[in-house]
Amino acid sequence: MNLATWTAISGSAERPDHVGAVIRRLRLERKMSLKELSRASGVSSGMLSQIERNLANPSLKILTKIQVALETNAAALFPGNAGNVMTERKDPLFVKRNHQRPFCGLGYLTKELLSTGTTQHLEMMLLHIPPKGSSGDSPLTSLSEKGGFVLEGTITMSVDGEEAVLGEGDSFAFDGRRPHTFRNDTDASAKVLWIISNFPMQRHL
Repeated sequence: MNLATWTAISGSAERPDHVGAVIRRLRLERKMSLKELSRASGVSSGMLSQIERNLANPSLKILTKIQVALETNAAALFPGNAGNVMTERKDPLFVKRNHQRPFCGLGYLTKELLSTGTTQHLEMMLLHIPPKGSSGDSPLTSLSEKGGFVLEGTITMSVDGEEAVLGEGDSFAFDGRRPHTFRNDTDASAKVLWIISNFPMQRHL
């Protein structure tokens, strides 16, 4: 898989894209220059340029900074999530079928979007964390409450310096403003249901 490749799946058809293209589109829609986005996000213009051209693989921490600066939510960073994944919709808007889930791969982990877009502050994802995969070396923080449920495998979660090893059937919840990381130290893949309840007026990944 290429760096920061994002794929939206519709039935058997696949439409590849990358996160840089989505960021560039959102930036241009907001009439922001690279320098303006750099000032708002704290990410250098050079790094932003590389991300937009798919030459750099952004960490979750950098993606979160960019997302906040663009004043959007995680769902907006998934291509094919604007209602064009299926040519014909037969279900109500609050339903998202298995084959309609936008899918993204970042190399160190993969995400599937479960949210339907009918809620303003609640986001749900499936995280696929490969062996030795992690959220990155730098702790994450966001204006949100986060929770999850380990569906498969084992992960190590760290919140504010406290660590816990979580296995299948274990759950967790914490204030996203507390620095946190997660990793898979095992030789088997892990799958986690990840839930984010964003505080009003600001959304995070």
